[in-house]
Amino acid sequence: MQGDKTVKYQHLLHPVYLLCILLAACTATRPAPVIERAPAPAKTAAAKPAMTEKDWRPNSYTVKKGDTLYSIGLEYGYDYKEIAQANNIVAPYIIYIGQQLSLKTPSSTGDKSTTDGDVIIRPLNMDPGSTKPAPTTSAPQASQPVSGALLVLNEPKAIKEPYSAQALTTTATPKPAAVVVAPPVIVDPPKTEVQKTEPVQEAPKADTTAGGDESINWGWPTTGKVVAQFTDASDGKGIDIAGTQGQAVIAAAAGKVIYSGSDLRGYGKLVIIKHNNTYLSVYAHNNQVLVKEGQQVSKGQKISEMGNTDADRVKLHFEIRRQGKSVDPEKYLPANP
Repeated sequence: MQGDKTVKYQHLLHPVYLLCILLAACTATRPAPVIERAPAPAKTAAAKPAMTEKDWRPNSYTVKKGDTLYSIGLEYGYDYKEIAQANNIVAPYIIYIGQQLSLKTPSSTGDKSTTDGDVIIRPLNMDPGSTKPAPTTSAPQASQPVSGALLVLNEPKAIKEPYSAQALTTTATPKPAAVVVAPPVIVDPPKTEVQKTEPVQEAPKADTTAGGDESINWGWPTTGKVVAQFTDASDGKGIDIAGTQGQAVIAAAAGKVIYSGSDLRGYGKLVIIKHNNTYLSVYAHNNQVLVKEGQQVSKGQKISEMGNTDADRVKLHFEIRRQGKSVDPEKYLPANP
């Protein structure tokens, strides 16, 4: 009789043992957090940005009699194609007296062309190839965007599965068990010598004097005697260098050819090189031009041959323009060889 009771009690205790085992298995312990007493790193002063000269050029221009996109671009130091693009003007680039032209080109705003992997930020629903917003399309799974929001074009979009009773059932998980947190353990860091940091020096201010701005290393565009000096007169916006027919004319600094042709009256066959958003160089009266628009050239590269097109003698008329304004090239060039 007593043996039967013992067996009965053992059957009753089996569920209790099983429950204790399950509770012990579900109970998780969290490792004690380690608190380090190392001192916070000392803050260093950030370098101040270099000061730059304010751009004097206006945001718009009203076309006057005799103007062309080429002359406007040269006057203000812009690529005429950028002005055309900013105003939706296509070849043959016809403009009209009194027409208001925007001069807010990528060069004037400091916008840089991007390469593969760069992030381009535009307003939502903006077509990359147009200045007008693209038509919006209905998105059943997304709410309407807030006006003025920005979209990062190369950011991958997450794909959400639709909600359903079946999806919720398959992804349901039991409630987490109680977490036992161990008391924190304080660990003293190993003693190390603290290296003294050198004070951060302020960035030098941009040199706005001749020859220093943008750090352009200018060189002479050809060899020969300077037969006409720079003046403030309309016909003296540069220097004239005498030479012989067919003599080599080279790029005074590295840059991009933004004009190659003979559409500007008084310059003959002309080459204009853009070196950065501040400087252009001008090479006029050439006999033959050897470069094309859009071509990248290096300093010292032959770009044309000297001639007398639209001039009274064989010579090179050379100009340096800073933000469109003519400056004395001899203040930027080294000593004449």
